[in-house]
Amino acid sequence: MLKLLHAFLLVLFVASCGIMTPGSAPKNLDNACSIVQQRPHYMRAFNATERKWGVPVNVQMAIIYQESKFKKAAKTPRKYFLGVIPSGRQSSAYGYAQALDGTWSEYKKSTGRFAARRSSIRDAADFMGWYMTETKRRTGVALSDARNQYLAYHEGQSGYIRGTYRKKPWLIEIANNVANRSETYRRQLKSCGKI
Repeated sequence: MLKLLHAFLLVLFVASCGIMTPGSAPKNLDNACSIVQQRPHYMRAFNATERKWGVPVNVQMAIIYQESKFKKAAKTPRKYFLGVIPSGRQSSAYGYAQALDGTWSEYKKSTGRFAARRSSIRDAADFMGWYMTETKRRTGVALSDARNQYLAYHEGQSGYIRGTYRKKPWLIEIANNVANRSETYRRQLKSCGKI
């Protein structure tokens, strides 16, 4: 009986370890080589998106870092009524790419990928490739231009065209950080032979 109890507790402990960290991010997010070494399937997803849509791996990675810090189940912060009563989330953004419900539905309809999930790195990367290709078509922003692609990603293509980001110095600073991270990731990936 004691052996059975120990076995049950061991199984419970091991199962709880898996429950504690679902979708946890890789460690050392400042090093692109470390990220793809820890999660080789990320590199396969990013390469597939680059082949299909033309968006460089480093640009994809920099935007995913900014949007979700590589957490597959990332959600926007909660809103609170009177500062204490939870009243929903700031938006419907979810997953690696922080895609909104409506934009995700549009992506699935446009690409025919009806089973795509925002918590899948492959689907999230493909979504970003689709969205950034549309941004290039509508605005002329190069797929390698992480700064302006991020501004259009955050503000929406119509918002980017209207220049809504110009009144948001905090967003311009974030976009500059995305561009810097993209360049850092590019150099790192080149140094470890991933691109």
